[in-house]
Amino acid sequence: MASVKFQNNLMDLQSNLLNFAYMLTSNRDDAYDLLQDTTLKALDNEDKFADNTNFKGWVFTIMRNIFINNYRRAGRAATVVDTTENLYHLNLSQDSGLETPEGSFGASEITDAINEFADEYRIPFSMHVAGYKYNEIAEKMNLPLGTVKSRIFFARKKLQERFSDYR
Repeated sequence: MASVKFQNNLMDLQSNLLNFAYMLTSNRDDAYDLLQDTTLKALDNEDKFADNTNFKGWVFTIMRNIFINNYRRAGRAATVVDTTENLYHLNLSQDSGLETPEGSFGASEITDAINEFADEYRIPFSMHVAGYKYNEIAEKMNLPLGTVKSRIFFARKKLQERFSDYR
């Protein structure tokens, strides 16, 4: 596709691209940023466009991929690394609900329910909640991986049944 024709086709799609960007971002400023990034990337990669392909689909795919990559990047950037010695911040989320008496009661009630489980369910479930991976739990308990997964699943089910009225 000739460079001028490519640029004209790209400019003709700007309003459609802006609508799509707004649908993805739900924010006018973010939509304009996404439109600008998409236009720039399309112009930079003009040589990769094959004449016999759908131009509109190609540009919309570029926009969607940029949006997904930015979304994932923002998710990684929002990850908090706890550097306290006892991992206090990691173990207590900001929205844990423990600031209210009802939240404290709920947490202690859940802990009591977990402690009532038989050891075969309580230990793998507690390890899983503490952040151990399934294979680590299986290794430490000398159990098959499937057994660990099913015990954690059944412990979760027991908790869901016990606290079904909290939903």
